Amino acid sequence: MGKDVYAVLQSGYTEPIRDVLWGHIYLTPELAALTKSEPFMRLYRIFQLGPAYAVYPGATHTRAVHSIGVYHLARRLLLNLAERGADAWLTPVGAVSFLCAALLHDLGHFPYTHSLKELPLARHEALTAEIILREPIKTLVAKAGGDPALTAAIVDTGLPAGSEKEPVFYRKLLSGALDPDKLDYLNRDARYCGVPYGAQDVDFILSRLYPHAEKGAVIDGKGIPSVESILFSKYLMYRAVYWHPMVRSATGMIKKALMGGLEDGVLKPEDLYGLDDPGLFALLAHGSHPLFHLAEKVRAGRFYTAVAEFPFDEGLHGNLLDISRRSGYEEALGAELSLPGETLEPGAIIIDVPEPISFETGLYVADEGCYFSESSSVFKPGVVDSLVKSLRIIRIFVDPEHENRVKSNPELEGILHIHKKWLNLI
Repeated sequence: MGKDVYAVLQSGYTEPIRDVLWGHIYLTPELAALTKSEPFMRLYRIFQLGPAYAVYPGATHTRAVHSIGVYHLARRLLLNLAERGADAWLTPVGAVSFLCAALLHDLGHFPYTHSLKELPLARHEALTAEIILREPIKTLVAKAGGDPALTAAIVDTGLPAGSEKEPVFYRKLLSGALDPDKLDYLNRDARYCGVPYGAQDVDFILSRLYPHAEKGAVIDGKGIPSVESILFSKYLMYRAVYWHPMVRSATGMIKKALMGGLEDGVLKPEDLYGLDDPGLFALLAHGSHPLFHLAEKVRAGRFYTAVAEFPFDEGLHGNLLDISRRSGYEEALGAELSLPGETLEPGAIIIDVPEPISFETGLYVADEGCYFSESSSVFKPGVVDSLVKSLRIIRIFVDPEHENRVKSNPELEGILHIHKKWLNLI
């Protein structure tokens, strides 16, 4: 069995792709065919970081090149683990299915980064699984030597995985503290943004990983600094790139437009599935809703500006997590900020509440006999909590047309004293 696994991981990789980050990436002709399929080609029309190019002009890389990078690291990871004993439970079909899952894991991803993340839509992992299980991807995965059902189940943990340990093993490899997805996007996003925060020593990280049938990949104590580097890099990338105020403004505006359309029945969830970035803007440009003009402002780079910001507090601001209720708070705040005889138009004010964020610390440290959060690492639960709190900042964004008027309001500070006022407004 082991030799067959090595064969499918090492033989027939004759199709090169030249990648800025990893150099030559090789695929079999059958895997290369997946990258030429229509569902995969859509990923070339979705920017990996959405509007981040407005802050970092180089950030125009796509979900397609990221997906190819994830596949490359997944193959390296699996070869490393197979050589260290995982070949005892790996099968050729399973190995290829895992490579396909890595390559195709973003097929169902929404356009424009995470603007659609909070909306009442299907999970993008579930959409990915549906695409994998229908043509043409279904047949292409099978031709590559994989099992479409297993590939879909690796991506979408909501699907049954059966009683075999192999699917669970692959799931843990694809999603975790040291998964190929994170190793690619941190390195790639940092490279294209021109910032130093995300670079990771992938070669050393792979050298400290060992296979475990139930836990996936485990590390030894020498690998702890590498995990710490990844966690802190993730923190810095969120702080400087992913949740930059301008990025939050643009995504908040798109989210506001889409949520308005969904609530009023102008849009259906199905209208948003399968779109790319140009398709999303075209949909809103030709649609009829008073909030759709926000998308044109984003496309033209006319982002809202922040007039206030404060730390998110679950106890005080929990109601704001419900995006369906947030518009009511925005309207109430707009009424408070309006001048006598004048009301701010719908959508002039946006309350941006960053979604929950996790720092995966569930990796097992073999020689210390405990999980990462209990190990000798500095990343104890309290440290992780403080990092999360420093990132989750509520911002009040205002149309620049009204910015000066809002800022000059003598009652602005009192109006924005959220824990005394807003929770009683609705």
